[in-house]
Amino acid sequence: MKYKLTYHEARKLLLETVQPVGTEHVPLAECTGRILAGELVASSDVPPFDRSPFDGYVLRVADTVNASRENPVTFKIMEEIPASCVPTHTLGAGEASKILTGAPIPPGGDAVIPFEHAEFTDSTVTLFKPLRSGENIVRKGEDIRQGALLSPCGQRIDAGLMGSLAGQNIAEPLVYRRVRIGILSTGSELIELGHDLPLGKIHDTNRYSMAALVSGLGAEPVLYGSVPDNVEAIAKAMERALSECDVLITTGGVSVGDYDLTPQSMERIGADILVHGVDLKPGMACCYAVRDGKLLCGLSGNPASSITNFYVVALPALKRLCGRRDCETREFPVTLAERFGKPSPANRLLRGYSDFSSGTIKLRLSTGQGNVMISSLIGCDLAAIVPAGSGPIEAGTVLRGFFLEL
Repeated sequence: MKYKLTYHEARKLLLETVQPVGTEHVPLAECTGRILAGELVASSDVPPFDRSPFDGYVLRVADTVNASRENPVTFKIMEEIPASCVPTHTLGAGEASKILTGAPIPPGGDAVIPFEHAEFTDSTVTLFKPLRSGENIVRKGEDIRQGALLSPCGQRIDAGLMGSLAGQNIAEPLVYRRVRIGILSTGSELIELGHDLPLGKIHDTNRYSMAALVSGLGAEPVLYGSVPDNVEAIAKAMERALSECDVLITTGGVSVGDYDLTPQSMERIGADILVHGVDLKPGMACCYAVRDGKLLCGLSGNPASSITNFYVVALPALKRLCGRRDCETREFPVTLAERFGKPSPANRLLRGYSDFSSGTIKLRLSTGQGNVMISSLIGCDLAAIVPAGSGPIEAGTVLRGFFLEL
């Protein structure tokens, strides 16, 4: 067990502990947001033939060399080529074919002129300027060349990758299985939604916050409710969740008080504790363990602390489990938009909202930065780290930051 690691050390340790889950073939229409489980190498050219990008006339460039307003050149229209039809005529001198968007270029043709740049009748088309070879022709393989690497393994499937998979006639790509992440709340003070609050009780908010984060990650949240502060009850719930899920996230019971029983419960079920506490505020209280290759993420019961620790420490490892290639947190300079008046003995994470109005990335702080202030996370999209040992920091200070993105 390692106590009070830096958040960088804890994040690296977890990232090195996990590997992606299994794979499966999924119908392409259901693959949005899934993670590609192998390289995508083009097996064919896109487009598969030379084609016209718009409606017009296809002809031979050699016949247009002397065309001008004073010396127009007229061509005989030999056929009409709609999209999906195959040309039947090879163009010769003084000949053209009417062609529609997406249709194949006929043999002999090497340029296309749009309707609006020519004069035409049912049987002829007249040009007033010369054309260049290849003008207005989309060449075979112009978008994708056979053998080209279109996507590395671990890429999240977005609109561009969906279209590219379809263009390669891949109906059921191989993707990583959707990770099942169990979510368990601990604490005798918790009460289910839909019930009035007796004095001393609170509603369980962490369960739903964690479910939102897990869903946004592209994983499947599995909710196991809440259990009281009792080692046997917590251990039993952990056993059940680990038998059904790939990962377990718990909230509550990870500090050092008499009723902080999550680490003890992890040990009760035979889990090896990797980290107990990190140098981060909020989010200092945490406990990470592994049992039979499955990760247990014990987060704080304080809402802002649990979410902070999720983003800073747990998220890269969960991305790797999902098969993602972009696991590492991308940090960049962030300018503080207003003064923050508290000292920071430990590394402190400030949360807030991005502001690009000045041409740089500024962080505008949310109204509260405390451990329990869940409402202060509404709409937050940016965070920055105040280094340990800092005093109050002034507006304009440049910090290292990252987007709160999944």
